[in-house]
Amino acid sequence: MMCPYPERVSGPTRTSLVGDLVDGRYRVLEDIAEGGMATVHLAIDERLDREVALKVLRPHLAADEVFAGRFRREARSVARIVHPNVVAIHDQGQDGERMFLVMEYVPGRNLRDLIREDSPVSPRAALDLVEPVLEALSAAHRRGIIHRDIKPENVLLHEDGMVKVADFGLARAVTSTTTTGTTSVLLGTVAYLSPEQVERGVADARSDVYATGLMLFELLTGRAAIVGETPMAVAYQHVHGGVPSVSSLNDSVPQPLSDLVARATARDPDDRPADATAFLTELRVVRQTLTADELDSRPTGVVAVENDEQPTLRTTALPVNATKAMPHTNGREARDSGPQRDSGPGRDSESVDAQTGPQDHLDTERPGRTWTRSLIVAGVAVLIAAVAAGFWFGPGPGGVTTVPANLVGASSAQARTSVEGAGLTWSTQQIYSESVPRGRVIATDPSAGARTRKGSTLLAQVSRGPERFTVPDLGGRTWEEATAAIERANLVVGSRVEEFNDTVGSGRVIRTDPKAGTDLQRGTTVNLVVSRGREPVPLPDLKGRNLKDARKDLTALGLKVETLPSVYDPQIPKDAVVKQEPGPSQVYVGDTVRLTGSKGPEMVTVPNVQGKQLDEAKRELTAAGFTVKEEKFLGGIYGTVRSVEPRGGSKAPKGSEVTLIVI
Repeated sequence: MMCPYPERVSGPTRTSLVGDLVDGRYRVLEDIAEGGMATVHLAIDERLDREVALKVLRPHLAADEVFAGRFRREARSVARIVHPNVVAIHDQGQDGERMFLVMEYVPGRNLRDLIREDSPVSPRAALDLVEPVLEALSAAHRRGIIHRDIKPENVLLHEDGMVKVADFGLARAVTSTTTTGTTSVLLGTVAYLSPEQVERGVADARSDVYATGLMLFELLTGRAAIVGETPMAVAYQHVHGGVPSVSSLNDSVPQPLSDLVARATARDPDDRPADATAFLTELRVVRQTLTADELDSRPTGVVAVENDEQPTLRTTALPVNATKAMPHTNGREARDSGPQRDSGPGRDSESVDAQTGPQDHLDTERPGRTWTRSLIVAGVAVLIAAVAAGFWFGPGPGGVTTVPANLVGASSAQARTSVEGAGLTWSTQQIYSESVPRGRVIATDPSAGARTRKGSTLLAQVSRGPERFTVPDLGGRTWEEATAAIERANLVVGSRVEEFNDTVGSGRVIRTDPKAGTDLQRGTTVNLVVSRGREPVPLPDLKGRNLKDARKDLTALGLKVETLPSVYDPQIPKDAVVKQEPGPSQVYVGDTVRLTGSKGPEMVTVPNVQGKQLDEAKRELTAAGFTVKEEKFLGGIYGTVRSVEPRGGSKAPKGSEVTLIVI
């Protein structure tokens, strides 16, 4: 398996940590990479039992607060980017003198390996590799983050085919155009630095576009766009040479694709796509215009240039504006500095002078005079150099100046005027502050009163005002969804309180405390009220209970009551419950219980059957709804009703018993 990290190593590095336990958690298994700022090791997270990539800052850099600060910013920057094409950051910390970063381990190889082994590749393959890189950078640019060190070594190719961008070690916020700060040193990989980075130390999203365009160039041609023997020579070519046309090196590449690479690698950043999103859009448009044959065309006769040993592929510190000091060598200078030859026979004196200059005449002068003249020339040169140096390091642009006082608390515009008036370059870092009003200076580096070179950069921290994050509306979300949303809002999940709710399902959020829409400071606790579902209620047997009392009891339980028309019931007293629906059971708050009340027994008139024969009397009483009881007097030999109890014409409950005395 090939290691997918920059500057691969095959054996222990000079800072080998194999076998060490870092931070009491990460056991180093092997050394896998060595970069300009740090070493990378394969480790096992003994707490979670998973393989991770452990990046450890070099000890001499960890002791340098500038570099250490850049390393800490790497963790914060990348942690803000959640994207499948970005190498995830798991942890960051310090163990003694070791500053470390714990990253997702990506088994496989990097894009440099692919370029070395397989390039030039077809346009389809090149676009398939560059698209996910641009998607990752697009996610970063949308969050105000630039990478600053895009190169094939930082594009990792997972065994499963996933493309991931690694090492945002030089990333900085793009809230405004950034510079290298007061160090006047440019940090990056020279082969992929944009002209504005080399010349002015300035980087923005278009610098990432430039570097990605150079990678696309390499994939399509099999060679680096800009080469040189030294980092300075390559840096000079970025500023003054430009990138050759892809189609001039590989005529099988479709012209629209070659033109796209040319736009992405334009020397003027204004001529490039504005950011990775714009570049990705243009790339996809070009892709749609190409035929299948054009996308799959594979060049022949193009050989990849072996450039692994170039001194320009590692992250390097380069002086800003250094290319301006490089000499412009032309043909005349080369001839003048080379050995001179005699004109030879047959050439006139003008031809001789034109070729050799004054050298032939000097050779005829006396040695003493030549020596004297040389001393005079040398003295004049030294004097001119001394005067120039005195001006440069005195009142000139290379002199020393004092950082103005009263910058802290001043408005950004006022402070900038003072700083530029002192001969310094103004640069800002926007940060939140609870105490300093928006737009006011919090601190400067160098601080007020410090002595520094003219033209160097003063970095001012300017307040963005209080940092606030809005509590999201989490109603109806699951606990897991709600906690993730709170953490994404840079807030902290607090307590979980459960309560019954008629409308929100069990396990889902009812409300937050503070309520949704409230603006809070970073890290403020947000409590969640979660539903237990509907509240269960035991429903008792209400039959025979007074109807009014039953209604009152059910309402107190949170139930709804529906009263149905009352019915006659000989057993249930009037205004008592005859029937309930549902019957005794478990119901839920808000459910409806239907009650049927009693009218009591139905009263009917007792027929007057006195004096009638027994059979006739029984028929009339039965038809009226009564039951009949007979009592015979002296044997009831006549079969005539002597009396009725209750008496005829009176009211009696329907179904009740009527007694007949028969004689």
